[in-house]
Amino acid sequence: MRNIESQATVREHPDIRRKRLLFRCWHRGTQESDLILGPFAEDSLKTLDGDQLGRFEALLDCTDPDLFDWIFGVSDPPPEHDHDVMQLLRGFCSERHCGPRQIGQHRI
Repeated sequence: MRNIESQATVREHPDIRRKRLLFRCWHRGTQESDLILGPFAEDSLKTLDGDQLGRFEALLDCTDPDLFDWIFGVSDPPPEHDHDVMQLLRGFCSERHCGPRQIGQHRI
């Protein structure tokens, strides 16, 4: 079933695809995910080509805990997700300082 969806996604108009991805980024289910992925999508989707959109879409199919670990360097992403779009996402978050912060003895 996923293969059929992927083929349909590739054929859809790039602007519609970008809007759908933007919606997915702002409606992940947790506010933390929304606040990381939403601004990245707003800033970056307009410059991603079709292949990059596909790689980003595949990242959005991953769980939030996995994404957080990969973005913040807790663990390395698996080879299929260790690509240019992941590097863009990591760079965006490090520039915006959207990672966990240490305050006193507490990590927030």
